[in-house]
Amino acid sequence: MGIGKPVFGAFNQGVIPTIACFNKAKTPLGVKLDTLIAAMQAYVDEHVAPVWGTPAKLIKSTDFVKDAWAVVFLDNADAPGALAYHDLTPGGLPLSKVFVKTTLDDGGLVSVSASHELVEMLVDPAINMMTTGPDPKLIYAYESADPVEELNFNVNGIAMSDFVYPAYFEVFRKPGSVKFDHLGKVNRPFQILAGGYQIIFKNGKWSQVHGSIAKKKRFKREDRRGHRSERRKSGVLERTSITEVRELARAA
Repeated sequence: MGIGKPVFGAFNQGVIPTIACFNKAKTPLGVKLDTLIAAMQAYVDEHVAPVWGTPAKLIKSTDFVKDAWAVVFLDNADAPGALAYHDLTPGGLPLSKVFVKTTLDDGGLVSVSASHELVEMLVDPAINMMTTGPDPKLIYAYESADPVEELNFNVNGIAMSDFVYPAYFEVFRKPGSVKFDHLGKVNRPFQILAGGYQIIFKNGKWSQVHGSIAKKKRFKREDRRGHRSERRKSGVLERTSITEVRELARAA
């Protein structure tokens, strides 16, 4: 019997995850959900998976789907059912939240926020990967979009988030020797661009290093509740309960 070509999928090697995408926000996304999902699928197929080995099948749904990961669109962290504070579906699989009103209030694009969350979930679904780096006193979070957060490129005419490559986390790489991010703006490992930041662990605490003073000020003004950076600090992934799902459904 021949050996088939390996398929890489986080959380369960050999299985390509299905990701259910559904909208519970009352604030308009700024793009049709079907159009956004199609662009995000192309983003994964043509850009992310060839680099990170993380294929996925995105589907549109109205709620959680059995055995599927999820991307849910909410207005903000005050969404009914406390869903903003959960990181796993009712079935215990990865869950990403996109805060629509919060994103728009901060001057961002929902499509960029959604693709940012998507690539980071695919690369580190359990929000627990970290690595050593240039400073031996620090541990660096393995977040694939934060260092280049404010850069994007078009996929099917829809803005998608830039992301770093595996080489970004390889401290032995020389500046300019390989590609460190998809847009080619990063020149060396662990470089943080002006609009980005890096989550670090030092002296028993998680914090952030920002790419510029302006970014630090913007970051401080943001509502970070429910974000991956906050969940990493807690070290615990909370599963969504059926009761909370029902409460969210009643509020829709």
